Amino acid sequence: MVSHLVNTIRNVVGITGNVISLFLFLSPVPTFVRIWKKGSVEQFSPTPYLATLINCMVWVIYGLPMVHPNSTLVMTINGTGTAIEFAYISLFLIFCPDKKKGLKVLLIVLVELIFIALVTTLVLTLVHTTERRSMVVGIIAVLFNITMYASPLSVMRLVISTKSVEYMPFFLSLASFGNGVIWTTYAFLPFDPFIAVPNGLGTLFSLAQLLLYAIYYKSTKRIIAARKETKMELNLSEVVVVSGDIDHKKTGGVP
Repeated sequence: MVSHLVNTIRNVVGITGNVISLFLFLSPVPTFVRIWKKGSVEQFSPTPYLATLINCMVWVIYGLPMVHPNSTLVMTINGTGTAIEFAYISLFLIFCPDKKKGLKVLLIVLVELIFIALVTTLVLTLVHTTERRSMVVGIIAVLFNITMYASPLSVMRLVISTKSVEYMPFFLSLASFGNGVIWTTYAFLPFDPFIAVPNGLGTLFSLAQLLLYAIYYKSTKRIIAARKETKMELNLSEVVVVSGDIDHKKTGGVP
């Protein structure tokens, strides 16, 4: 009776985790809408999306019935995440003005695909029990899950140095925090250290990002406002200069 209740709660939490994770994967949409409108990736980093891609692919392997039985919810959401991350990276490559940077991103994706193919092949052919397969893939998944949550650290350094959160999307940080909390809860029904450890750490990383957002939100507004004001002044100066040149020519003046 108790085990049935725990299993029911686990499924409810897992479904909730799928929904929150989907919001996490979709949270960068406003960022890519901005990129599409401006026709450039500007200073946005591809690192979080590359880290999330490899993380999702590893967790798809972990959720396979022949690796870790009864983990369908882990496999479904990470399969969805894999497809979404491929779409983001494709858009990044299309709007990346730096061809060398774009080539580097493409090579990283290729290396990730080769790595996943090797892990899948080796685990399914050389490891012969689900317990051992779960342990091997679980350890790899933990490492990449921590990498995914820690990947925005480079952006956090940029935030601290510029005192601006302009290039650290708020909804991505918020969704990461919610995702970490719900999957940490899921990992205790029953206890699964391979899910608990990375998501517990991910919760802390995401909380740090939200704190930075709270600290630098007002200064970001001031920086953006000052930038717009400077741009308006420059445009006005250009209008005055052009107008002066036209008047000068009309009066027959010489330069």
